[in-house]
Amino acid sequence: MKAAVILFPGSNRERDALRALAKIANAEISLVWHGEHSLPRGTDLAVLPGGFSYGDYLRCGAIAARAPIMDAVRAHAARGGLVLGICNGFQILVEAGLLPGVLMRNANLRFVCRMQHLTVERNDTPFASHYAKGANIKVAVAHGEGNFTADAQTLDRLEGEGRVAFRYCDSRGVRNREANPNGSVHDIAGIYSQNFRVLGLMPHPENLIDPLVGGTDGCSLFESLASCCKAA
Repeated sequence: MKAAVILFPGSNRERDALRALAKIANAEISLVWHGEHSLPRGTDLAVLPGGFSYGDYLRCGAIAARAPIMDAVRAHAARGGLVLGICNGFQILVEAGLLPGVLMRNANLRFVCRMQHLTVERNDTPFASHYAKGANIKVAVAHGEGNFTADAQTLDRLEGEGRVAFRYCDSRGVRNREANPNGSVHDIAGIYSQNFRVLGLMPHPENLIDPLVGGTDGCSLFESLASCCKAA
């Protein structure tokens, strides 16, 4: 698998993404500056990592979404290429029009940084084939603007098409107000594009790939991507 990790001014999780891709997916990785106009030849996966691109000015991800490299990411997605946006990367994908909805300030207006349980809504996608459907996994969240919302028509479409990737839950797999860290509608933690080749999620699977740092539930996402690219 060939992966391109996009680096914006203010990104701070690119090295975590690089490590996960190298260690778990055995990927050949390029770090691509936001000012570039193309992705490396043969790129299978474009990754938009977490951080605070452009200091979160205007709206989180709004300036990064207009960076030169994003035209290449959009073209890659249009060809059916894989795109993964994590935390700030999810915000950029929404602002770039690659995913619907908007990510608002957390409901309690506070930055949240904690371990977080999720349910895996489906496992027949390139990002989730190594999970069990309905599995309760533990990853990490660290964000101030992760409150996903959309108009009623968009939500109906996301739910009806099965495009919710992960939902917030507690350690028993139960969805409730206390288990939702940001007030996201329908407890949505991540969503897919219409062809399921683009995934945006607020939690950080790349930080849970080693038992020394709290768990390995993030590994399966990167194993899924490796299997998808190998099969292709």
